Amino acid sequence: MNKPLRDSHSAPVREQELALLEKESRFCSYGDTVHYADRPKIFDRCEGSYLYDLHGHAYLDLQMWYSAVNLGYANRAVTEAMRRQAEKLPQLACQYLHREKIELAEMICESVQRGFGMKGRVQFNVGGSQAIEDALKLVRKTTGRQRMFAFEGGYHGRTLAASAITSSYRYREAFGEFGDRAQFVPFPYAFRSPFRGDEQKTEDHCIAEFERLFEHEYTGAWNPKTGRSEFGAFFVEAVQGTGGYVIPPKNYFKRLAQVCRQHGILLVDDEIQMGIYRTGKMWAMEHFDAQPDIIVFGKALTNGMNPISGIWAREELIHPGVFGPGSTHSTFASNTLGTATGLAVMKILASGDYQSAVPRKGRYFLDKLRQIQSRHAQVGDVAGLGLALRMEMCEGDGFTPSRRLADRMFQIGLEGNLPVGPRNSMGLVLDIGGYYKNVVTLAPSLEISTAEIDLAAVALEHVIERANQSLDM
Repeated sequence: MNKPLRDSHSAPVREQELALLEKESRFCSYGDTVHYADRPKIFDRCEGSYLYDLHGHAYLDLQMWYSAVNLGYANRAVTEAMRRQAEKLPQLACQYLHREKIELAEMICESVQRGFGMKGRVQFNVGGSQAIEDALKLVRKTTGRQRMFAFEGGYHGRTLAASAITSSYRYREAFGEFGDRAQFVPFPYAFRSPFRGDEQKTEDHCIAEFERLFEHEYTGAWNPKTGRSEFGAFFVEAVQGTGGYVIPPKNYFKRLAQVCRQHGILLVDDEIQMGIYRTGKMWAMEHFDAQPDIIVFGKALTNGMNPISGIWAREELIHPGVFGPGSTHSTFASNTLGTATGLAVMKILASGDYQSAVPRKGRYFLDKLRQIQSRHAQVGDVAGLGLALRMEMCEGDGFTPSRRLADRMFQIGLEGNLPVGPRNSMGLVLDIGGYYKNVVTLAPSLEISTAEIDLAAVALEHVIERANQSLDM
């Protein structure tokens, strides 16, 4: 934030911004997520935890591109790795091999073996939804079943197959019938369960309801005569991402995995948002003492540079005799720039102390959120695992969901004029998720400093106060 900023009142810059927005309104589809904001924001550059608009105003980013930029914007080591690869082997058809693909796969497999004690193999793709599609194909191929379980509040992408296992009907509504839609199971969301706030009762209830599906043949999930389920896999997020960073009780996944294993159902762990040390461990599922059969990863593997994603699966599921050449394919799946960048990220993570630093920073940030909660009745719930944190915004009773308050906080942050920071004027980049779209989900850079967390807390409180004033809450 030490670079000189442009004059925020510069007429030419303002004219340039208006001209760009006018062109965007004519030439760009509104089908993406830009227009969640009342007034789309144009950013010009980025560094560390900050984005900068055309006027040079700084915005502290507390969502880091949906947890894709875990090591901070414009990370020099990651950028340099991509630059070196661009000068050496910038492109190569995926039917050929290159060193970086092999070494990256090795490091990912080693991380899974350390975390879960299992051996397996990796294959790559481009985006998270595409990796989910690969996981679905693998499940169908190895189990012979096409029905899946997934969670209410779960998000796995917006391609057709990924939408079928994403619980929001909104993502499917305009695209016809989904005959292979997953069966959605309640997530152990203690704050909004019938046992409000009681994690143990919530866990016990959710496990009992899932077990009930296998009690007899009329539940539609199990044939006790043949000992066969019609479900091939359960697609899960260890911590729900778009669903509002909901953190389950400690033993829930261990118990769920046991039920799945008893009935021949694979556990597919979607780590696209919560993997790569977001929660303080390489894989979020490591916190819950459960062994997945398949792991899906993406986003932060390349720190948001040159997208790459993929799946890890147990050896017996994915070895060449079962899942042979051509089982899946994407032109850019193991592209050289992506694998080189991912390899650099893995080496940075291996050389750092993220397993202790991320939980420490997370506890510090969570304490700040609890202090804010104590001063504002509208903050109904705060929680965090590592640097995946949540603030659930409510009406004055502290429980009734308040989407209007969360939306106003999001918009106010993007206005860029909060009275904080070195220039006493700063913006705040937030993301809103949750079942009622009332949760401020916080995924700051893993490199965020204590001073930046302090600044974030002050900015968040200003945003809440301004939102309250504008809504007369």
